[in-house]
Amino acid sequence: MCGRTACSLAADNLRRACAYRDRRGQRRQPDWVRQERYQPSYNKGPQSSGPVLLSRRHLHQDADSSERVLMDMRWGLVPSWFKQDNPSKLQFNTSNCRSDTMLSKSSYKGALLKGKRCVVLADGFYEWQQQQSGGKQPYFIYFPQTKDAMDKEMEGDEEWKGWRLLTMAGIFDCWEPPGGGEMLYTYTIITVDASKDVSFIHHRQVRAGKGVAEMPAILDGDEAIRKWLDFAEVPTQEAVKLIQPTENIVFHPVSTFVNNIRNNTPECVARIELGAKQEVKVTPSNKVMLGWLKSSQEGSPQKKENDLPKWTSQFIHSPSPKKTSASVLQQWLGKQGQPAAKKHKA
Repeated sequence: MCGRTACSLAADNLRRACAYRDRRGQRRQPDWVRQERYQPSYNKGPQSSGPVLLSRRHLHQDADSSERVLMDMRWGLVPSWFKQDNPSKLQFNTSNCRSDTMLSKSSYKGALLKGKRCVVLADGFYEWQQQQSGGKQPYFIYFPQTKDAMDKEMEGDEEWKGWRLLTMAGIFDCWEPPGGGEMLYTYTIITVDASKDVSFIHHRQVRAGKGVAEMPAILDGDEAIRKWLDFAEVPTQEAVKLIQPTENIVFHPVSTFVNNIRNNTPECVARIELGAKQEVKVTPSNKVMLGWLKSSQEGSPQKKENDLPKWTSQFIHSPSPKKTSASVLQQWLGKQGQPAAKKHKA
């Protein structure tokens, strides 16, 4: 399953992080569509909106299908054939789509065969492990990061060396209200059987007969992303071969602070030490931090050293005044110079 994600990059940095080479080999950044609707978040759940990549040809029939655009869509696919006047009346969950049924279930088959493939973007996603005590321990799961990721301010068109976004395979559709009105774009995340490194999180649920361990279908590398998005050049039968588990992920435990969808601060992704007493509260200092992140995400001018909040936390060292909101995420995950996470060892 994939029930919660984080995507905290500001709109401009998100675009830079999605740079690619088109069919002619030219380096490009995808154009934003409805950029004003995008809201960075450390705690996104189904029915919220989030950023996806798709081929420009879906929006402009004469466009090169290798060109990409960024678009904010609602999580939870509403099929184009849905006839009721309110998408919330859809009586089944479409936030995730199992890969072994995506070509048979009517909710996804039509869109998939029409090439409506997208890439769902996130810093990472959350998963919960059932504990013997009855509670659930959340984990944050993401691509391995370079040690110097986001170690310095980056400006303009400089190649992105910051946080490597998790790129998940998705299907999207466009629903038009029967009575007319604005078109609603929605997506679902394709899931596969979990890789061995992630399946341990589900171990107790699976042993108890409570289902099969699943994870998002992650597209690792630009060639996989290119094939998934370019529906005009890569037919469905070939594209679906890309849908498989990956071992190239890392994770670490986070506080149950993330369990509440209303909590939307860097505490959600902060590494914790299992077994230690963890307590995360929305303190005045955290509110200051969130305000600082929000202002920097909105593209406000660089703050001077004296303007930065002076505060301490059990999760982070005092940030350098030259670092962006993205670098704050890196600091919350761990000290610089140390690996972001280690894979679980059985």
